[in-house]
Amino acid sequence: MGTVRIPREVMLFCSIIYRDNRARPLSMLKEAFGTPCFESPGLAFDYTSYYEKEMGAPLHRIIVAFERLVARDALPEIKLMTNAMEEACREGGKRTVNLDPGYLSMENVCLATTKPYSHRIYLTRGIWAEVTLFYKDGSYQANPWTYPDYASDGLKQQFNTIRSIYRRRIACPAA
Repeated sequence: MGTVRIPREVMLFCSIIYRDNRARPLSMLKEAFGTPCFESPGLAFDYTSYYEKEMGAPLHRIIVAFERLVARDALPEIKLMTNAMEEACREGGKRTVNLDPGYLSMENVCLATTKPYSHRIYLTRGIWAEVTLFYKDGSYQANPWTYPDYASDGLKQQFNTIRSIYRRRIACPAA
């Protein structure tokens, strides 16, 4: 019989896909989750046209990670909060931003979603989890189901940078 252990807290991040203005959703995220410890440069979001009908084009993405670590089981509540933020940012009935929260651990990058699929695990309250990237051989690696943008070298590099920040945080936690 295995011993039950509560896993270490993880680094919360959020992908922000936007067309014109990232300031409002970024402000909302900071208010809810605290000070960022990482913010990527704006990256072109051109792997799919999925959001263009609703949000327009061209679209951009930033990844923001937060200083305060969170429990892994906080992910459903966080996803419900970011969904409410998306709703608050609607204009003319259309989304102006897509917020995808997840967490980063030493071993993987996990995304929250409202969409079930064969490789996703149901958590609670209509929220599923997906291990999008796993860490092996010095870098995050894609799974067969990983979205092409998350599988890109550019995003994996961003997550490797966040992992370095996280590694320092868990080695020397603040007093």
